[in-house]
Amino acid sequence: MANLATIVPGIGICAAIAIPCWFLGEALPVIGGPVFAILLGMLIAVWWKQSRRGSVQSGIAFTAKKILQYAVILLGFGLNLAQIAAVGAESLPIILSTIATALIVGYVLFKLLHMDSAIATLIAVGSSICGGSAIAATAPVIHAKDEEVAQAISVIFLFNVVAALIFPTLGNALGMTNEGFGLFAGTAVNDTSSVTAAAAAWDGMHPGSNALDDATIVKLTRTLAIIPITLVLGMWVARRESAANTNTSPADVTAASRTTESGPAAGAVAGIADANSDIPTAETSAVTASNGHASSKPGLLGSFSLKRAFPMFILFFLLASVLTTIAVACGADVAVFAPLKTLSKFFIVMAMAAIGLNTDIVKLVKTGGKPLLMGLICWICIAGVSLGMQQLLGLW
Repeated sequence: MANLATIVPGIGICAAIAIPCWFLGEALPVIGGPVFAILLGMLIAVWWKQSRRGSVQSGIAFTAKKILQYAVILLGFGLNLAQIAAVGAESLPIILSTIATALIVGYVLFKLLHMDSAIATLIAVGSSICGGSAIAATAPVIHAKDEEVAQAISVIFLFNVVAALIFPTLGNALGMTNEGFGLFAGTAVNDTSSVTAAAAAWDGMHPGSNALDDATIVKLTRTLAIIPITLVLGMWVARRESAANTNTSPADVTAASRTTESGPAAGAVAGIADANSDIPTAETSAVTASNGHASSKPGLLGSFSLKRAFPMFILFFLLASVLTTIAVACGADVAVFAPLKTLSKFFIVMAMAAIGLNTDIVKLVKTGGKPLLMGLICWICIAGVSLGMQQLLGLW
């Protein structure tokens, strides 16, 4: 109870910031509540520094980490796996192509631009899968700092807005069909709010079109990629920590992982994460002897741990999806899960407010050039591959 009393004030502050941002996001879905929250949090942080927050900082930190994980779990209640399997199968080759493209391009740019590995990982995953939700799921797995999450979210947001504004006109100019544009929006736009904004704009330009439903289902199918990507990253982090604790060279683990993980996309994500020197090793104190050197006995901490390798909140996310699927198959109304989906979205807005409060906006602006360039190139490549694959498969 004492611990709860410590974190409640900080959680309350994040909720207070999130409420107006939630309504602003409802009014302007092309921007969305999470972006409003992270921007407002950063503005407040300009004059309310962390050093002045006293006891409320622990609640803000809790919101940025734990509430964010709870949001991802609740997100699973919005996924009916049976519906996705039935309708999203046609889009699967394009989805896999765009995801692989973003991850591989992200890895190449990470090397060429000498970027921070955590930011590069978040941008690559956010561009390839589902924007803010993917970043929310990935950040705890790779132990990303709040300012790194903020920077990645800002980059994804920028190109989401651009896509929502120009893609309907681009689709018209290219002579796309209604189904083709739904597939294009679902695979080439990152965040769900921007996908729906782009598809809704297309439907408004083409009376009778149902691109919004098609785009939404394709987008939900992409969301499932959160599971294997975070699993690969979780295993990678666990292996690096185990290698460090047993005096094994991380480079050896890198080589082994790239040959055993599932394809170039997984290797690209793991490769970016490999250089993240900021990953903390919580086991350090447990394996340090009185003379200050790491113990030579690996013990339990030196061995591979499934619990440490697998992000448990992703397991709960998957279980929530399975529960939704079974309930709907048994005749339950999908509207039953709507409040949980809404709560998930609000938790994400709260977490983004906390992340904004923990972000130095001046530093963010000074270091924003390379992440923006990476986001731009990933965005262009994803759009190009989506259009090219449709042409190749005869879907447009």
